[in-house]
Amino acid sequence: ALTFLTQSLLPALHTLINALGAAGTRLLVVLDRLTSGAGDGGGARPAPPPPPPGNSGPASAPPRVELRGVTFSYGTGARPVLTDLDLDVAPGRFLAVVGPSGIGKSTLTGLVAGLLEPARGRVHVNGAPVRPGSPDRVLIPQQAYVFSGTLLDNLRYLCPAGTPREAVRRSVEAVGLKDLLGRLGGLDAEVDPAALSQGERQLVALARAHLSPAPLVLLDEATCHLDPVAEARAERAFAERPGTLIVVAHRISSALRADRVLLLDGERALSGTHADLLRRSPLYAELVGHWHAPRL
Repeated sequence: ALTFLTQSLLPALHTLINALGAAGTRLLVVLDRLTSGAGDGGGARPAPPPPPPGNSGPASAPPRVELRGVTFSYGTGARPVLTDLDLDVAPGRFLAVVGPSGIGKSTLTGLVAGLLEPARGRVHVNGAPVRPGSPDRVLIPQQAYVFSGTLLDNLRYLCPAGTPREAVRRSVEAVGLKDLLGRLGGLDAEVDPAALSQGERQLVALARAHLSPAPLVLLDEATCHLDPVAEARAERAFAERPGTLIVVAHRISSALRADRVLLLDGERALSGTHADLLRRSPLYAELVGHWHAPRL
């Protein structure tokens, strides 16, 4: 059954992913887990269909993100994950989202990406309600998706057809993928997803998002398998890229680099600079202390 899923259904799902955008990526992450080890493909996946024609790079001006009175729960009668959340992210700004595990950080990115609908309230990007599959944003989750094919195919996956190699190489250099590029043998080298480490797969996904035309990028702990130096380089690349950036922080350094920080604590949300939240919030100070504590 798993072999049938791998050989027969995944090609069709690759077509579907182009329509679903980030939602399709999450679906394929689940299927990747189900089909790992199926057959003798070693995690290989068919290449997706070619992207539509157009130009590479951010397609429009950096968007404003607005949430007003947003409440969300997973199922009728379930306790809300987010309650009456208000949030403004100004165009071109870098917001880091922090909070305890399970507090709703990934839920927030799902709402902004249009993958989830609030029970109450509204989520707007540039004054318009979010729509699933919109090309104006890209969400990169923790589980990075890499398919069998060339490295160039993987990197151009969210780009219009004809995206120049020079643009691809700029994104490769910006996010820190150059070493992997050299080890594989160039952009035209075939990629075996199973042969890549989790950190290498994350770098491929990050370069793909950096190259995409989306002016809004959502990174949901998308650097969790990178070391602090590599994470800093990748985040700087996105901060310097035209567009608006929302990062669910894996380390306190993300909050230090951000223009503003959103703290989710399950009851209310606080927004401010790192220094501001250190003064105002005992929970934030506790989280900062936990991040700085030595790992045994």
